[in-house]
Amino acid sequence: MPSTEANTVEDTQLGLTDEEINLLRYHQAQAGSSSSRAASRASSQGRLLLDAPSLAALSRHLDRLMHQIQQRIEYLSEQSAVVTMQQYDHAGNLVDNADAEIARFQGIMAQIDELELDFDRIAHIRDIVRDYRQRVEELERELESSSSSRRDHHHHHSHRHSHSHRHESGSSSRRHRH
Repeated sequence: MPSTEANTVEDTQLGLTDEEINLLRYHQAQAGSSSSRAASRASSQGRLLLDAPSLAALSRHLDRLMHQIQQRIEYLSEQSAVVTMQQYDHAGNLVDNADAEIARFQGIMAQIDELELDFDRIAHIRDIVRDYRQRVEELERELESSSSSRRDHHHHHSHRHSHSHRHESGSSSRRHRH
């Protein structure tokens, strides 16, 4: 059985800021609690588990989180509009407690700014996780094709090379067509 070290990467090597690393550690533990103890254990050691199911679970968790943040931003935006209207009476004069309403409005705007920052950080983490997940899945596919070609051919190394090369050129031409 391969050691955990072999299919993990230090989360400090992912090109994330300190805040993003802290967010990743926190949310990986959250996602890991429902998927695998190994992912939680790796997270507590400051590592990211690189197997496909763990990365998929983390991706789904981050997608859900971004959706929740978006909903919260929309809700706060609606609230800020309500508060703006409450600063004035029907005649368009500032109401007596306008200062309190303005302070509330500023508080809401500060929350929105903070949420948008979190959203951007999580989007960045999610993109990096997605990138690793694609690489892991490609590697797994290559390993599968090489192990099946090993059964068919003695020269599996050259076969695997030409196969992966053909696969890459095929996928890149598909990408250009889109």
